[in-house]
Amino acid sequence: MKNRLITTLALVSTVLCASTSVANDHKLPSAVAFTPDTLEKYETPLWFKDAKLGIWSHWGPQAVPRIGDWYARFMYVPGTPQYDHHVKNYGHPSKVGYKDIIPLWKAEKFEPDALMKLYKEAGAKYFVSMAVHHDNFDLWNSKHHKWNSVNMGPKRDIVGDWKKAAKKQGLHFGVSEHLGASYSWFAPSHGYDQFWPLNGVGYDGENPEYADLYHSGKDKPYRDSRTWYTDNPESQKNWLLRVTDLIDQYNPDLLYTDGGIPFGEVGRSLVADYYNKNIKKNGGRLEAVYNHKNIGSGEFILKAGVQDIERGVMEGISPYPWQTDTSNGDWYYNDNHGYKSSAQVIHMLTDIVSKNGNLLLNIVQYPDGSLPPESQLLLKEMAAWIKVNGEAIYATRPWKIYGEGPTAAAAGHFKEEDNYTAQDIRFTTKNNVLYATTLAEPSGQIKILSLGTSSKLLDKKIKDVRMLGYNKKLEWRQESDHLLVILPEKLPTPFGSSLKISF
Repeated sequence: MKNRLITTLALVSTVLCASTSVANDHKLPSAVAFTPDTLEKYETPLWFKDAKLGIWSHWGPQAVPRIGDWYARFMYVPGTPQYDHHVKNYGHPSKVGYKDIIPLWKAEKFEPDALMKLYKEAGAKYFVSMAVHHDNFDLWNSKHHKWNSVNMGPKRDIVGDWKKAAKKQGLHFGVSEHLGASYSWFAPSHGYDQFWPLNGVGYDGENPEYADLYHSGKDKPYRDSRTWYTDNPESQKNWLLRVTDLIDQYNPDLLYTDGGIPFGEVGRSLVADYYNKNIKKNGGRLEAVYNHKNIGSGEFILKAGVQDIERGVMEGISPYPWQTDTSNGDWYYNDNHGYKSSAQVIHMLTDIVSKNGNLLLNIVQYPDGSLPPESQLLLKEMAAWIKVNGEAIYATRPWKIYGEGPTAAAAGHFKEEDNYTAQDIRFTTKNNVLYATTLAEPSGQIKILSLGTSSKLLDKKIKDVRMLGYNKKLEWRQESDHLLVILPEKLPTPFGSSLKISF
């Protein structure tokens, strides 16, 4: 079966390009032909290294109940808020299931052009559309799955509409696929209540009429990270066909998988094919990015793509570009969930960029496609901050150290830090200039311990210190153990300030 699956793909591109060494960071990566066993030849394209900020639409039918992430699974798990909400508002899952939620997703206020304009103004250089979540509902005109947004719900090609809007604004476009876990994740839909009055009455997932939505029930149920992916060859084939169709229809600049590379050689063959098609499309250059995680099951191959860390960061500077994915609220709209402040998001971005990373930020949407007030405010405040401080973010590279200060963010997934101070400073560099950005609003002065005259980090004398967004000269002096900068009474931006230091 494995060999038959692999032969369904054109594993090796006909475009071959001689591999050359990369003399510096601003040359295009060499294009090579990839196979499932040579993914470590991958080199991150320049556009991604320079972009630093992407915005994600983690949106679909699961937003309809307004109770947050993983609704399609937990509505079949008695004792959870989602189950209770579903029974109260829609009916018992033996009669009214997730299949009945899908038609309620109309996306009637979805205006991708207007939203994309806001995202670009807020600083996004790339945009990622949800393509399929664990709920097994495709947000494009899927050739291999009737449960899709063109046939049902909004009856729109959501992925296609997002792509048109992104390209109109000059943004790179990506898609996220969470399908690999769906086959095991959706197992509760085949269950039943173990209590009266409906003890033993099967949920609607048991109805063979809906097996193409809820899967066959032959996959091992998801219980922990070891069973995130199925070992059922038929399910793996289904994943391969649908994600290949997604790539072929939309030619995304970025493909995100919610986990490790799925299904061994089957998944690696898809990634190789994605890269080879991208090389051919771009005249011999590889411009594609593949995101995957070193968490749970599946393969994590560090050099095969760009590592993604969910709701967390690196401890220090990574030699390889990487990405944090997070949300300004719950992943799907939730009436009862809080939101990150603009300060939290901006400080995360600054910290991540100083460590050679990018931030992929989900912006929460209402079920109808419009934005809650909290999302609108975040975008507005990000736009104002990035307009002034973007020079210290975009197309920068890490300095010798990522920063200094009393707060050290814990490394790893699901460890977001939001208690930074004005003494927490992050460094970036570009064109022989050093940028030092504070992770809170400083007052009166900034003292940078890493930039004193006795610092072993400096091999040149500081010539000048400026503040982005402030046109007048600053008073500063370099002492043995620190650089002291006297600040103006009114700072150019809230949340943090960026110093531009030349030598």
